[in-house]
Amino acid sequence: MSRIGKRPVAIPNGVTANIEGDTLSVKGPKGTLTMGLSDLVEYKLDDGEISVKPANDTRAARNHWGMQRTLVNNLVEGVTEGFTKVLEISGVGYRAAVKGKTLNLQLGYSHDVDIDIPEGIEIKTPDQTTVEISGIDKQKVGQVAAEIRRWRKPEPYKGKGIKYRGEYIFRKEGKKK
Repeated sequence: MSRIGKRPVAIPNGVTANIEGDTLSVKGPKGTLTMGLSDLVEYKLDDGEISVKPANDTRAARNHWGMQRTLVNNLVEGVTEGFTKVLEISGVGYRAAVKGKTLNLQLGYSHDVDIDIPEGIEIKTPDQTTVEISGIDKQKVGQVAAEIRRWRKPEPYKGKGIKYRGEYIFRKEGKKK
């Protein structure tokens, strides 16, 4: 029995949700998001909340239940508040700057790394060592953050590289004489 799936997703004021065929669309103050619905799960929209339950008693239906409820919740949360990931850059000479629709990173390579900012994503650099990625689609925000981090993952000896804010980097001791 899914503990997450049992709870209905509350729809706050100013947000509208529609189920048409096999798509769920949620419209709010920050924009509109749509999601394809699974055949293994039943979705019901009534009096300000969306409830999710398995369509039948198969194992696959029960497996999809909690995940589908979480995806619906992410849609509602995205159009009301949005999502943000913060990356921190550490290392001598490592810095980031936004230039128009491009994120420019200097990460110790012989060249600068230019990353195009995708549609629906906003990137800010409050200072040279912090990158804030925000948007309404949780998957897209996380994917962009992972692609930026991939350019220079934190290394275990000095901790240089790009890491998520709050991420713990396991440090190694290095050589002894």
